[in-house]
Amino acid sequence: MFELYGLSKDGMLYRSPPPNRKDVDILETCLQLSSPEIMRKLPNGDALHHVKEASVSTSLDKNKDASRENGRNMRRKWIVMAGFFFLGCALVASVGLPLALELRSSHLLEARLQVVRRMLSEVPLIDGHNDFAWNLRKHRGNTKLQDFPFDEDVSRNSSWGPQWQTDLVRLRQGIVGAQFWSAYVPCEAQFLDAVQLTLEQIDVVRRLTSKYPRKIRLVTTSGELEKAHKDSVIASLVGIEGGHSIGTSMAVLRSFHRLGARYMTLTHKCNTPWADSCSVEDPDRIAPADFQSDGLSTFGKAVVRELNRLGMLVDLSHASIRTMKDALSITKAPVIFSHSAARSLCNSSSNVPDDVLKNLSVNGGLVMVSFDSTHLSCGNKASMKDVIAHINHIRGVAGVNHVGLGAGYDGILSPPTELPDVSGYPLLLAELTRDRLWSASDIKKLVGGNLLRVLKEVENHAIVALHQSPAEEWISQELIEDSFNCISIDVSI
Repeated sequence: MFELYGLSKDGMLYRSPPPNRKDVDILETCLQLSSPEIMRKLPNGDALHHVKEASVSTSLDKNKDASRENGRNMRRKWIVMAGFFFLGCALVASVGLPLALELRSSHLLEARLQVVRRMLSEVPLIDGHNDFAWNLRKHRGNTKLQDFPFDEDVSRNSSWGPQWQTDLVRLRQGIVGAQFWSAYVPCEAQFLDAVQLTLEQIDVVRRLTSKYPRKIRLVTTSGELEKAHKDSVIASLVGIEGGHSIGTSMAVLRSFHRLGARYMTLTHKCNTPWADSCSVEDPDRIAPADFQSDGLSTFGKAVVRELNRLGMLVDLSHASIRTMKDALSITKAPVIFSHSAARSLCNSSSNVPDDVLKNLSVNGGLVMVSFDSTHLSCGNKASMKDVIAHINHIRGVAGVNHVGLGAGYDGILSPPTELPDVSGYPLLLAELTRDRLWSASDIKKLVGGNLLRVLKEVENHAIVALHQSPAEEWISQELIEDSFNCISIDVSI
């Protein structure tokens, strides 16, 4: 069990012997073929077809004993030939296509990892959510990067401790091609310093990319992302986690876009004056529900349209079901769930129900599967099998074009046992290669192809909407006048 995932029982990395080059090539060939195609290419297919033809031809003349005998001899000849043909194909170079099928279910981990590396050299692995920037502030009490060893395996640094799940060393080990960094601030900052804190979190990402320009690069378009991958540089994108970050201001939203933000999560685990969060569906919620919009308010719907106009992704993780459905009915571009899972498998209010998944396939968006155990198993412990179960469920309901990866590292306390940090993605994908449901093209969609498609569609819509004027809606001041503690002027004057 442990050797299958590259781990020994004491948690040490398991080093399997290097695979035979032909094993890797055959496994890759199998991944390129669907099951019907494989069956058509089995070497005994034509032989059996000839056997059937011989059988039919010998049954046509029932009146001639000699013909019958000739037919029987011919049949025996074809069967013998088919047997030798099948055996010969299986023995060519010590392995054949049937053995390739066996290879898919074997424990040749290193062979699968080499196939995964080939795929990730062609399509970038794009993760939809990482909370490193907030983890830095939480554990340091500030956002200083000057003496932070981000270019080391921080978990092995005794000065920093094992709680860190992200750094450049492990991003490289995980073959991560692009990372959305979350500019998260807590709900308690709403109406206080949420805008300032969000600006500082974006600044962390920008300074991080400036500090290591040869290894990570700030990008704002799909084209720049693909160029970074071609240059073997990790693309970095910014996502705003929570609509409370904009302070009910369209101008602030547009300013975040100019600074590089390319998605905004409409809510975190608290309602905003214009959108309901998943907290309204949680009977044990702690966050107060000061506002109720029954989904999206008029202002909230305008926010979605402005995100479309700007070319920013609408992120529906943590939103209420009604907010999800309102956004899907309004948006003109595909949406994402940057770090969620399937509610049918884990009844967490942060997860996506099946009826929304079905609507998502119409919209063209995708769910980027969270690795948080509370989203996977509704408990404090989960495994890689749980991740795969959620991936397969979302694929089954919405389709293979609508699922991706959004682990949430450095923001999750209990990641899957086999996937403790950002270095684990290749193990997950190697396990998927064992499943005949997943072809190479399907895996490429999962890791980044789907997200790249969504990015391009959102960008194309923004180009079409260039003639539209910026949104100038204002939220009702009566709605929020008791919540703001730092308004310096009376906007009604």
